[in-house]
Amino acid sequence: MPHTTAFARNQWYVAALAHEVGRELLGRTVLGEPLVLYRTEDEGAAVALADRCVHRRFPLSESRLDGDRIVCGYHGFTYDTTGTCVYVPGQKRIPRTARVAAYPVLEQDAFVWVWVGDPALADARTVPRARHMDSADWTTVSGMEPIDADYGLLVDNLLDLSHETYLHGGYIGTPEVAETPITTEVDEGAGIVRVSRHMDDAECPPFYARSTGIEGRITRWQDIEYHAPCLYLLHSRVAPVGVLPEADGGDPRAFHTEITYAITPSRDGHVYDFWAVSRDFAREDGDVTAFLRDFNHTVVMQDVDALNVLQRTLGTERDGYQELSINIDTGGLAARRILARLAEEGDKPTERVR
Repeated sequence: MPHTTAFARNQWYVAALAHEVGRELLGRTVLGEPLVLYRTEDEGAAVALADRCVHRRFPLSESRLDGDRIVCGYHGFTYDTTGTCVYVPGQKRIPRTARVAAYPVLEQDAFVWVWVGDPALADARTVPRARHMDSADWTTVSGMEPIDADYGLLVDNLLDLSHETYLHGGYIGTPEVAETPITTEVDEGAGIVRVSRHMDDAECPPFYARSTGIEGRITRWQDIEYHAPCLYLLHSRVAPVGVLPEADGGDPRAFHTEITYAITPSRDGHVYDFWAVSRDFAREDGDVTAFLRDFNHTVVMQDVDALNVLQRTLGTERDGYQELSINIDTGGLAARRILARLAEEGDKPTERVR
């Protein structure tokens, strides 16, 4: 059997992009817990309930809304936003146990976060920030792809960007990404891993050449900030060789892109890959927006296909097989340690600096 990464339950996870949650019932599974999400009619507040009717386990996500109440599509059991059953068919008395779980929800930075652990431990202050996601100073494209792979494999993938050279050549990868050494910083207590790769003289991949108009070689910075277990930020900067974005106060020849991933385990061997590309240039240019959406979706699907293959391959390996790790794996190995610790600690949510 392939290795599976243990779940840290008392943590916040992204269940949806904010624009996905509306008056249509949305089903998602987070850490093996089936959820149904929707918005209230008047306030538009996001609600997350267990996605199984207590009567015959019919999915509430396959049911309908009556105002802010969900009416089960099988026998009509009706639930309010707290998960309390307020109607059962054929009788006035509602059984005391007729209720479904309601999960703490936080909408922040264009994400809908949920807490599927002990609700008494849910603290909004522990949610990491991605302020660019809904900032007026940035233009963002986003999406979500499910992957049939262990969520730890996606963490590995994103913390080792040397794979861009080989898996994403012709899109975002160039030889310099694999050839350039990394620096890694780990804050074990805060659950943060930082991996940086700075390229002084690199080929400009099509992703940046076509979106920025840069011609010729570039200076390229990749600074990863991973907040275990869920949020991944890649602070990406490119500029013509010789231009330093920090030093010249927003030189128009320097371009800043924020690449964001929310890595949400669905169940063992399955993960939701929420992705976003935010930019601070050509913000009103619809052609650039369409290009970045389509191009990045192609890149994401290359990762999806590769990780699906890897998961199937690991499922055929003999017990006791040995991995080989090298310097480029430093960040990923640190993330594995942190994820294992969070899962083991169980009831200690990570403190965040907000």
